Amino acid sequence: MSEAVAGPAGSPSTLDRAYEFLSGDDAADRSCAAIPDSACTALPRNYLLNVANGACTKLAEQLASPGLVLPWVIGALGAPAFLVGLLQPVKQAGSLLPQLAAAGAIRRLARRKWAWVTAGITQAFCLLLMIPAALLLPPMAAGITIVALLALFSAASGVGSVAFQDVTGKTVPKGRRGRMLANRAAIGGALTLAAGIGLRWGLEGEAESLFPYLMLIGAAAILWALGALCFAAIAEEEGAKEGGQTPLDSFREGLHLMRDKPGFRKFLLARNLLLSVELAMPVYALHAQRTVGEGLGGLGLFVIAVGIAAIISSPFWGLFADRSSRLVMALSGLVATLAAFLALALPHLGDAYQTPAAYALVFVIIGIAEAGVRLGRKTYLVDGAPADQKGLYAAFSNTATGALTVIAGAVGASVLALGVDKAILLLGVLGVISALACARLPEADRMAA
Repeated sequence: MSEAVAGPAGSPSTLDRAYEFLSGDDAADRSCAAIPDSACTALPRNYLLNVANGACTKLAEQLASPGLVLPWVIGALGAPAFLVGLLQPVKQAGSLLPQLAAAGAIRRLARRKWAWVTAGITQAFCLLLMIPAALLLPPMAAGITIVALLALFSAASGVGSVAFQDVTGKTVPKGRRGRMLANRAAIGGALTLAAGIGLRWGLEGEAESLFPYLMLIGAAAILWALGALCFAAIAEEEGAKEGGQTPLDSFREGLHLMRDKPGFRKFLLARNLLLSVELAMPVYALHAQRTVGEGLGGLGLFVIAVGIAAIISSPFWGLFADRSSRLVMALSGLVATLAAFLALALPHLGDAYQTPAAYALVFVIIGIAEAGVRLGRKTYLVDGAPADQKGLYAAFSNTATGALTVIAGAVGASVLALGVDKAILLLGVLGVISALACARLPEADRMAA
């Protein structure tokens, strides 16, 4: 338990009041479960810095989104369309596959936050380099360079993800992590909504210009740098440096975990099925282009829809995840199925529904589902993994998922070749199957039993 930092008259400080407002944690009976006692005093500061980091990076993810914005950039460049199909698989596989190799190196750091900071700065530079590539290179070379920079960006993201799990486990108590992740997503969603409004009504007349798209990428780079500064300011206690492993040792230990821990094995199955939700956005973007047309105004409306999804769903998902993160994942799979049903139904409802405004509802629903999947799986793993093995659990889980993403990308491309409608139908079916798999999971505190 920790005493609140008092203001001049003994009242809680602004820092404590902000923490209590966002977390719902009263200073009088503050819970510090599963974090070191020394971290409890710094909890309000660390919680708020983590939320600020998330607000910056969540907005940055949308401003340079491989699901929405980068496809528009490649289209505006006149680069080949097949490059658009590479964006989301490259992002997912690039961020997930290197994590097992990174986990051992991060384990050897006394303070793992510096791994995230380094990754965040790398991501900012990757985005900045996309701008001269788009301006100076021929269309084909520019498109290939953007995809290559996205691969490096994603690898850095994977390193940051492993570090984030460790740092969060050491600085934010169990029972508050779901709400913290929800705060990150909701504030980022509100900022995304503002950015979408600017796109929809402020830049609509520049739909044929490349400049607005490059402005978005530049703003995302600045936000990643700000996010790195916030994470660097987190007060992280030194952790044990023993146990750093080679990637092969980590892989073997991960296989042993998968063999010996039925709960973890079931989580891996459920998480991989939930790729049908996390990889879905570009499919809906392609369907929207063919159904209701394209343009900067339409893109702005869809960015608004994704922001609304984060704002309205994140507080609910966060509270729900602190009670049962497995049910958050299950419900998210069913919500994704609803998005597929609506997308397939819209073309049959008449001309009045063939508009970006009507299709934006699909993006709201799939955005709600994606937010639930991300928040639910992160909370489940952070709460369920033992304190001294969180990095290993996260890295092995993400590496296994990254390998499957490559296969899923190939299958998805094959299904897309048969028709976008068939791909969306498959996404809907997989949403139901993933929901059933999540419902069969043990609660997070029994995953590693």
